[in-house]
Amino acid sequence: MSLISVKDLTVSRGGMPVLEGLSFAVSAGEVLVLRGPNGSGKTTLLRTLSGLQPPYAGEVAAEPESVAYAAHADGLKATLSVSENLSFWAGVYGGHDVEPAILHFNLDALRDRPAGNLSAGQKRRLGLARLMVTGRPIWVLDEPTVSLDAASVALFASAVKAHVAAGGAAVIATHIDLGFEETVFDVTPFKARMDVVRDDFDEAFL
Repeated sequence: MSLISVKDLTVSRGGMPVLEGLSFAVSAGEVLVLRGPNGSGKTTLLRTLSGLQPPYAGEVAAEPESVAYAAHADGLKATLSVSENLSFWAGVYGGHDVEPAILHFNLDALRDRPAGNLSAGQKRRLGLARLMVTGRPIWVLDEPTVSLDAASVALFASAVKAHVAAGGAAVIATHIDLGFEETVFDVTPFKARMDVVRDDFDEAFL
């Protein structure tokens, strides 16, 4: 069963299409890894999948409130402690237990430290731990391993593996091999054609 699917999707940045003609589906238990050069539109696609911006054309199909998105920013409140940050997000998403996330991402010794006093890698681990308290089946992740050392990358990879083994799914933009059984989707062939973009743009102002 597909948890999220796209059909003939075009996504845009600044009102201009960057990727077009995308069609794929991700089922329970699957990881889809997005590949492509920097600036190719992966972040724009992820934001569209997450509902943060509307499709330029085509459709994204997923159950309402089913996607948890982790962007380049960690989504933390600097004055709250590690446990308070996770408790805040757990409350937003329905009150899930924060302890498994704290323990899995090796944050136990940091639980009372304000997030603003964490290192970049610790902030990233806390930001990723937030996914585990959302209770949402689809994780959409944009370069999630930035600032992580090798041990922390392994913690993240094991969290994703456990998530999909429990019936979840993940869509991840990353340039590194995380050791998943994955489907790789290269966005490069779907770059919007500038001649079509220009025709659409000109017609809009005729």
